[in-house]
Amino acid sequence: MTARLPRPAGEYRLSLFHNDRDDKEHLALVRGEVEGARDVLVRIHSECFTGDVLGSERCDCGDQLSAALGMIDQEGRGALLYLRQEGRGIGLLEKLKAYNLQDLGYDTVDANRLLGHAPDERDYALAARIIEELGIRSVRLLTNNPAKISGLVEHGVEVRGRVPIGAVVKKENALYLRTKVERLRHRLDLEELLPSPDGGPADPPAHQPSAAADVAGNGSGWIHEWLADVERPPRAGKRPFVTLTYAQSVDGCIAAQVDQPLAISGPQSRGLTHELRAAHDAILVGIGTVLADDPRLTVRLVDARNPRPVVLDSRLRFPLDARLLAGSEPWIVTSEDADPRRQAALEAAGAGVLRLPLSAPGRISLEHLLSELAGRGVYSLMVEGGAAVISSFLASRLVDHLVVTVAPILVGGLPAVARLDNGSRALLPRLRAPRYRQMGDDMVIWGAPEWS
Repeated sequence: MTARLPRPAGEYRLSLFHNDRDDKEHLALVRGEVEGARDVLVRIHSECFTGDVLGSERCDCGDQLSAALGMIDQEGRGALLYLRQEGRGIGLLEKLKAYNLQDLGYDTVDANRLLGHAPDERDYALAARIIEELGIRSVRLLTNNPAKISGLVEHGVEVRGRVPIGAVVKKENALYLRTKVERLRHRLDLEELLPSPDGGPADPPAHQPSAAADVAGNGSGWIHEWLADVERPPRAGKRPFVTLTYAQSVDGCIAAQVDQPLAISGPQSRGLTHELRAAHDAILVGIGTVLADDPRLTVRLVDARNPRPVVLDSRLRFPLDARLLAGSEPWIVTSEDADPRRQAALEAAGAGVLRLPLSAPGRISLEHLLSELAGRGVYSLMVEGGAAVISSFLASRLVDHLVVTVAPILVGGLPAVARLDNGSRALLPRLRAPRYRQMGDDMVIWGAPEWS
């Protein structure tokens, strides 16, 4: 059923959709001609009676609804899908119960869990179906939530871009918005807008002293001295200077088991890691590290710029809600035959996708990778792991400097360096003129690798 709906800024068509999936009536508010069109501006808005109708300031839903319609008005064409998924899918009654828990100090995620719900129970299969019914061929999605992008892509919608919606920060919704960013991974830059948790103005970030200064008392000079001592490879048409670094237990492990993160190093040596990151143009990890740890790969513990994140991911398994997408523009390196639809979704979420040849099934050619990075202006690369990436760089003899932090614990789990294909130790180096420094309880060892 469709009817004409005039609004102050122009005329829309309001369509009501019945379905046998959830027995609810969902709506589409369409402006202009969208059938057969590409790159249509689309907002998927979940019903919020308290915010949309009553103007509640506990959330930003009503403000987002008005902002989305205003952006569609400005463009002159677009669609707003109004899904009856109150309270991120838990319903109005349960949402009111969650509100009462939030008044006791729980955030929106923990309140849902205490009531037996997932943090977000919404389903975007119906949204994908409505987009198909409207004849829209591809969308530019009005959202701050990467999960909406992945939800549409999984159901066959081509997402060609993400258009952010600004937040309206108020005293009553400040914690809610912070939780959306920190726990639900919405892409909002709220640092200058959010009040502090006590409701007052935000405090300026405290200066974080460098780990090197804590130990040596001379700034980060000792961290950089080996960068100055080691002759870097020629930059033009060659490859970046590669530093391989990781933390391991006394028995040589980086995790208790595959796909489970384990904090090994202490706070001082973690500060060193951030110092090292700041000394490089880019930082590289494998997709296994992203799936297990969901790292940010930033230099939060020091006052310096962040390196460019690079992720090896031959099958494009990179999650659309990964924290790397919230604060940076990572380069995801994949195979030449990876899924193009998945690439489009990742690019719409803010990533760059680089397609390179494989040197073996499932393994990106490291030589091609380093050549590509050099061509993109990366002159120094820090490699952090996981085990397969560490082993591949060592076996390929593509490491210029090695920094290993050894923590005084035993794990009995996943070794940092995997057994190489031919089992030969000749592929593994020793450190030439190694140097040592104790940082807290940890021992840091560094030097240039030398292969026999």
